[in-house]
Amino acid sequence: MAEDTTATDAPSGDAAAPEEPVERDEAREELLGQFTEILGDAVVESHTLPGKDLWIRVTTEAWRTAADVARNRLGARYFCFLSIIDWMPSPYGRSMDAEVDRQLAGAAAYEVPSGSFETGYAGGDTRFQVFARVSHINDPGNTWGVTLKADLDNETPSVESWTSIFAGADWHEREAWEMYGVEFVGHPGLRHMYLPSGFEGHPLRKDFPLVARLVKPWPGIVDVEQMPGSGDDDEGEGGDS
Repeated sequence: MAEDTTATDAPSGDAAAPEEPVERDEAREELLGQFTEILGDAVVESHTLPGKDLWIRVTTEAWRTAADVARNRLGARYFCFLSIIDWMPSPYGRSMDAEVDRQLAGAAAYEVPSGSFETGYAGGDTRFQVFARVSHINDPGNTWGVTLKADLDNETPSVESWTSIFAGADWHEREAWEMYGVEFVGHPGLRHMYLPSGFEGHPLRKDFPLVARLVKPWPGIVDVEQMPGSGDDDEGEGGDS
């Protein structure tokens, strides 16, 4: 007869604390399953915040296909936005206020080691990422959104344009091209919107030097106005004369 080990196998001392139940989001899990079923290995990684949102990272080659799947196969016909993230920490510091920031700003060359920075939900393997938000809003009883993202090459960032699928991506891709230097293959007319045509560099890249701020700190650092009631002049008001 087999020995009953129910009691003898239990660890001595305090009983182990029960594990916290894992919150699930069946609707977003199902949505992720649909993307994965269609895109296969092109889905690199994903992240779900139950009851809030879903992020899906796809391969660079599948970026345009992911847009087509979202709009034409899953019904996400509302385009919210498209942009670029430069995950590299700025070599010029956070605020030019701390000593470490001033040292970095004065360095002739400063390189952030590969893999030394976070890349947000659904991860990432490169400094630059393209990301976009689309939503399904046609059915009031079935509304959802998803944030899609893809890694871009660090040296020559390039990805297929979404303009043939979402016309609203036109302006967003032009801005991303101008400010980050990302080439959107197939875009009908990448041209400047904010900067002169001969401007060199891409101002929203973390390593673009804002020279004026190296000479003069941001006004908010040195010119701090006190809130009403917080200054010494306010003390004593209404007190004994």
